[in-house]
Amino acid sequence: MIKDEFELLIKDRRARIGVIGLGYVGLPLIVEFALKGFDSIGFEVDAKKAAQVNAADSYIVDVPSSDLQKCVGSGKLTATIDFDRLAECDVIIICVPTPLRKTKDPDMSYILTAGGEIQRSLRRGQLIILESTTYPGTTDEVLQPMFEEKGFELDKDFLLAFSPERVDPGNPQFQTHNIPKVVGGCSDDSTAIAAMLYGQIVENVFPVSSARVAEAAKLWENTFRAINIGMANEMAKLCNALGIDTWEVVRAAATKPFGFMPFYPGPGIGGHCIPLDPHYLSWKARQHGFDSQFISLAEQINSTMPNYVVELATEALNSDKKAVNGSKILILGVAYKKDIDDMRESPALSIIDLLRADGAEVVYHDPFVPEVTFDHAYTIGDGEPLYNNELTDDLISSSDCVIICTEHSGVDYGRVCNLAKLVVDTRNALSNDVRENCNARVVRL
Repeated sequence: MIKDEFELLIKDRRARIGVIGLGYVGLPLIVEFALKGFDSIGFEVDAKKAAQVNAADSYIVDVPSSDLQKCVGSGKLTATIDFDRLAECDVIIICVPTPLRKTKDPDMSYILTAGGEIQRSLRRGQLIILESTTYPGTTDEVLQPMFEEKGFELDKDFLLAFSPERVDPGNPQFQTHNIPKVVGGCSDDSTAIAAMLYGQIVENVFPVSSARVAEAAKLWENTFRAINIGMANEMAKLCNALGIDTWEVVRAAATKPFGFMPFYPGPGIGGHCIPLDPHYLSWKARQHGFDSQFISLAEQINSTMPNYVVELATEALNSDKKAVNGSKILILGVAYKKDIDDMRESPALSIIDLLRADGAEVVYHDPFVPEVTFDHAYTIGDGEPLYNNELTDDLISSSDCVIICTEHSGVDYGRVCNLAKLVVDTRNALSNDVRENCNARVVRL
């Protein structure tokens, strides 16, 4: 049986691991396998990324170049753009993007392309695992038939499973090795072997009864977050309308030791997961005649938060007898979260776009992001790129308004508030002491 063959390969660490997609998910994953002694091949369509990996030059914040050097130097890791080499791999893990179309429907093209490459090189004795977030049913409805078309039989010739990625970029506490791994296969053998494989690099593995359960679990996790962030954002609007300090309310509510989990408002939601994943679940729900109202409402609230931030800035400028049109506005932080360089779905992009469409002169400072482009974003303005500015005294003092979109820890917010005229804080980045002892007028979300 193929299961028995795999047990020996994994136990002896003779299984060769292939990972398709060397981004925020794929690169940390393949490095873990290589560090644990598995021969590993990373597959990329981007030749520049493949070359950087082979040069042990990391482009992912959670992967130190020193770890890459160990893997590449030992010969355990190589990267390639030659997908014919998939045939060399005993295990193939798909870690490609799963974006949304403009219609908010799932864009499955990356998964289908990866599946097509595997199908072309498929041989007996391979385990294929999908990690890309997708709707329940993708693994057994889309990938399994592709491989069976070649005359291969599940359990006899190949194994197939889904294991959702749980990457949190920039979080030093939780990395690949200590984040529990959910695993669900298209068969019992697939589940068992995939769980055994991940058990070589992850401290805790949680097998489930099917790939569909694993697919749904990932979407449940991120939909839970999206809905609760939406509630926090709506509460922030309400508190502002009532003249109540939003953040003090959250801190007070969080003192309850049971039945409450704090979620915090912000200028919108960003990253690859939270803004996108609930749409995969709601799309699948619609196929079955189910209207997921909570998801729709949360998306409506969260997607309009950049507009609300611009409204706050506009009202604040108006109170100073200034219009947005012609004002110089400094954006602090354009990454979607603190202390990383990831701009995927960052609400700062929408805020910049809205301000520029209203005639503002927008500049930004972000020590992690040298350039902001709008090539893949919907824009109502001109979509011209912006470049990082050094946070000089003159830049701060010459700005009519400073908007804190991302609370990078390296910024001296006391200095900013002493030099600025007006600060809009969307992240609660300013302490009580800074707010009470600064020269700027502070407006908070």
